[in-house]
Amino acid sequence: MAGSALVVGASGIVGNNLVRHLRQQEWQVYALARRPPANIGVQPVAADLLDPASVRKALQDLRPTDVFISTWLRQNTEAENIRVNSAMVRNLLDALSPAGSVKHVALVTGLKHYLGPFENYGKGKLPATPFREEQPRLEIENFYYAQEDEVFAAAGRDGFGWSIDRPHTIIGYAVGNAMNMGVTLAVYATICRETGRPFLFPGSATQWNGLTDMTDARLLARHLEWAATTLAARNQAFNVVNGDVFRWSWMWQRLAEWFGLKPAPFQGEGIPLERQLADAGPIWSDIARKYRLAEPDLGVLTSAWHTDADLRRPIEVVTDMSKSRKLGFLDYQTTDDSFFDLFARLRDERLIP
Repeated sequence: MAGSALVVGASGIVGNNLVRHLRQQEWQVYALARRPPANIGVQPVAADLLDPASVRKALQDLRPTDVFISTWLRQNTEAENIRVNSAMVRNLLDALSPAGSVKHVALVTGLKHYLGPFENYGKGKLPATPFREEQPRLEIENFYYAQEDEVFAAAGRDGFGWSIDRPHTIIGYAVGNAMNMGVTLAVYATICRETGRPFLFPGSATQWNGLTDMTDARLLARHLEWAATTLAARNQAFNVVNGDVFRWSWMWQRLAEWFGLKPAPFQGEGIPLERQLADAGPIWSDIARKYRLAEPDLGVLTSAWHTDADLRRPIEVVTDMSKSRKLGFLDYQTTDDSFFDLFARLRDERLIP
């Protein structure tokens, strides 16, 4: 058996895919969440990371060698994001400390490390693209930095190694996730096809015309395991993307074709999805009833606000993967196939018709 893994945030887009990958690699896996996913073949662990007593009780009999942290809670201000999300990491690592079993902690953050938090997203003086891991932190508060600092402090106290994974926008299977562009676009395309609404790119001209990249959740899972089991990757931060680059002017056509749609011409500035889908709750309920779909609640499936944040950025975003490549992680994934694989699974799971 490869090791004993505690996946924190197991119900999310990262954790869900990581649990499945580690199980396939014959790890012993504990899946921690407030409401752990059922029927995925691993031991569920229910805990509220904001309640230290709850965390201690849930973890008192566990002895994981590897901890993968892929959870966060969105708050109204960045100050609150920092307070809440750093406390979650701190409470978790404090509860695990007495047993002394942990050898490695992996933290999943993202490109807001370079782009800034929601309150200052893509604003001010930003590092040059492609983003590289050695670029310094921005001179503004960021809950990603606070989470990292909690990991570093606990590593200094307990002597475990660590890794930080910084994916771009993640494509992968998850339901009820706050950061899920792939499922959001699948539902949006379905609504356009069923109603005759135009399939409009919701983003900025910069995103439509510029280069970008994305991260497949399955590739991210493989990278997390690689970083945890590779000595040369110990105590390192890594960008994690698929390895290809594309322009949305090309990708939008590809996505439209999968759904049998003809995309509407881009007029130079897209209409945000939050506005386009504001009245779509009853429409989706009718579609779900017509096709006997598994989830009739549009709000459970879509995260329009986060998709808009990514697609309306005013700058080109490309991510460098050289650091991982030099150390031996050579996996590659074409992004259009990431979308198509996800759409096919959503259809198989009766989440889209």
